[in-house]
Amino acid sequence: MSLEFYFLRSSEQKIVTDMLYYAQQLDEQSKELDDLPHLKIYNDFYGLTRKDLGIYVMQESVVCGAIWSRRLNKEHNSKGFVCEECPVLNIAIKPAFRKQGIGTKLMEQFLKEQSALSSCVSIELPKTPQGVAFLEKFGFEPSTQNPQVLLKHLAPPKEQKVQNTIDYSKWLD
Repeated sequence: MSLEFYFLRSSEQKIVTDMLYYAQQLDEQSKELDDLPHLKIYNDFYGLTRKDLGIYVMQESVVCGAIWSRRLNKEHNSKGFVCEECPVLNIAIKPAFRKQGIGTKLMEQFLKEQSALSSCVSIELPKTPQGVAFLEKFGFEPSTQNPQVLLKHLAPPKEQKVQNTIDYSKWLD
């Protein structure tokens, strides 16, 4: 079964909202997003500014996971907030698609994309040891500014030199 990755666009706000439910593990708590209005900062008006970056993955025309970040400010009171230059990350895989390596592939692609936009990314400390271990595998470390946050410093992407293969002599008279 092949996976198809797509950038999250502002027109796909429903995907972000649906996946936030799983990112916050509300399915395991028998809660709904409406029960927790403080979570709206992670999905309201998603994709309408350059402060948002996200990727979702589909398998056989079904959305099975997503990862997204948003640059927030201190007034948002996000539990994952470190500073305004460091976007806050959310990741979710639907239960039926877990333990298949989808989260790993999503995170790998996301970190490549995010490194072109910022020097770090943060996430609220996961509630499970498995969640912490997953993030540590990618180099996330406890933040010195907030013990409830894991932080990943990102290296800028390496410049790739494009080799010119055009023979200009064919264009000259």
